[in-house]
Parts: sequence; structure tokens; C-alpha cells
Amino acid sequence: MLGPGVLPSEARRELARLLPVLDLLTVDLDGGGWRARPAAAEWSPIEIVCHLRDEEAEDFPARLRGVLAGGQQLAPIDPERWAEERRYRDADPREALDALRTLRSASLRFLGTLTPDHLSASVEHPRLGTLSGADLVAAWVAHDRLHLRQLVGTLARLWAERWAPLKVGYAGPIPYDPAAPD
Repeated sequence: MLGPGVLPSEARRELARLLPVLDLLTVDLDGGGWRARPAAAEWSPIEIVCHLRDEEAEDFPARLRGVLAGGQQLAPIDPERWAEERRYRDADPREALDALRTLRSASLRFLGTLTPDHLSASVEHPRLGTLSGADLVAAWVAHDRLHLRQLVGTLARLWAERWAPLKVGYAGPIPYDPAAPD
């Protein structure tokens, strides 16, 4: 593991990559592509982007600020419920991306003010135990990457369905096999 001194700058660099990657992956999606789910229980591209937007507003930066301010617990969140209540699937993709872009820009500025000493503050998590600010920052980057993987898997499934009955499985296992049991 690298020393904690490099985490703030490395995390900022990694977190800054999200929007350019999202732009490249979604540039040619039409309305149907944005809203198509690769499987009934999975999220569409717009739902993934809306989730990232709301996490940027209410999870990682907000919770990190709380920890750094000496908070004793993390504010509760419910991303699965948000997807339905906030009607992610009906959102305008450009508005969601623009909002995420604005929020991420503010987050990157905030992270630029932090030192490794700031990140030693911690809070108790009911399931994971003690979480430091550094834990939250490292998890934030991993969260971006997990949802990029989710988006890429969704796009691979949608591509395969678009070109059926061509045997795109020759490329390898396509995520979200519709024949697989839920």
C-alpha cells in the first residue's frame, strides 16, 4: 500500500476521470438506449448516471465532510429506494450528466483542500466498524469503478441484443444473460 500522503492527490486524479469516461461511453445513446435495462432487476444507463449524481450529492463528499467535522455517525442513505422514488429512469440524460459534472467539480475542489491528516478522522459504521476519512476517499474511487463496470456490462448486453441473432458471445461471456435465472 502506498503511504496515506498520496491518497488525496491520487483520488482526485482518479475521480476526475469519471465524466470523460461517461461521456465517451454514452455519447451515441439515444433515448431508448439510455433507458434500456440489460435485465429486469438491473439499472439502465440513465439510472446508473442518476445514482452517481445522487451519491455525489448525498454520499461520499457529504459523509466525508461529516466525518471531518467530527460527526459520530454517517447520515443514512437508500440508493435503491432513490432509483424508484426519484424516477431515475425518466430523467433527462444531459441534465443528469451536467448535474454530476457540477457536483464532481465541487468535490474535486473540496478534495484539493484536504491533507492526509484530515483523513485520519473516523466514524463507526454499523456493519464495517471504524471508517476513516481515508477509507471513504478510497471507497469513493472504487465506487466509480464499480459503476463504470456496471455501465460497460449494460452496454455490452444492449449491443448483443441489438445485433441478435449474431453470435457476439464469441467475444466472451456477455454480462446479464437474459437466460440466466434471477
